[in-house]
Amino acid sequence: MGNLLKVLTCTDLEQEPNFFLDFENAQPTDAEREVWEQVDVVLKDAKGILDELQAYKGAGQEIREAIQNPSDEALQEQAWACVVPLVGRLKKFYQFSQRLEAALHSLLGALTSETYDDPTQHLEREQALAKQFAEILHFTLRFDELKMTNPAIQNDFSYYRRTLSRMRINNVPADGENEVNNELANRISLFYADATPMLKALSDGTTKFVSENKNLPIENTTDCLSTMASVCKVMLETPEYRSRFASEETVSFCLRVMVGVIILYDYVHPVGAFAKSSKIDMKGCIKVLKDQPPNSVEGLLNHVIDCSSSCGFH
Repeated sequence: MGNLLKVLTCTDLEQEPNFFLDFENAQPTDAEREVWEQVDVVLKDAKGILDELQAYKGAGQEIREAIQNPSDEALQEQAWACVVPLVGRLKKFYQFSQRLEAALHSLLGALTSETYDDPTQHLEREQALAKQFAEILHFTLRFDELKMTNPAIQNDFSYYRRTLSRMRINNVPADGENEVNNELANRISLFYADATPMLKALSDGTTKFVSENKNLPIENTTDCLSTMASVCKVMLETPEYRSRFASEETVSFCLRVMVGVIILYDYVHPVGAFAKSSKIDMKGCIKVLKDQPPNSVEGLLNHVIDCSSSCGFH
């Protein structure tokens, strides 16, 4: 919280980018098309993933009855029959996080390249790729919001692992289709153990991108993130830009993207988003959040406060 208070008095920032990034209608240019098409394949599945997660009810009742009646084979079989397809869905969500990470790598490769002199030019001239980057961040925060309110996910997976382990010890054949081996089960378990698994995957993916591209200055990546945060902030606080949004949903999209890039920046940048040398106007970003109807941004403000309290994930 100290970082948050300190940053509210910090105004030592360069001139902010001032242009409209068309999150609603941006279309790829010929130069963007190859990367755009790769990423579009992944993003087309994103809404379906969110719909499945939102509809995820879990097998809590069946698991409770099976645990309370360990000698009742019918109840054990019923719980197992409920859990197996659910684990197939959890595996699918985890595998999607890996596809999303690969898509992010493609976008960062394009948006941090030497094609243009600075990140503002990249985002202004490659708006379709910037829009896809924003869509990945929007999906990520939405996924984690839904996951945080659904304890059944971890309970189902824990029960699956315990039961599968018992079946292996007793040499009982298990349904093969959705079975995961121990190594994959460990990775999936770690993924869901995190409070914000998709954001953690994206943050790790961004760090990996930086470490794998040692010829690329880290500033190319962090400046891309800070510029995206600034663009979102400027659009939200400038009536002329905000009035160009055709849908009010674009406002919440923009807010979520702004918070997402702040968290990524804080994770990747050596000193974080709340340091005096940060290129993100944290005071301005927090003001934009606080100027919204309280119920609409409470979760996003909590993300920023958590970020400031822990100095990110460092």
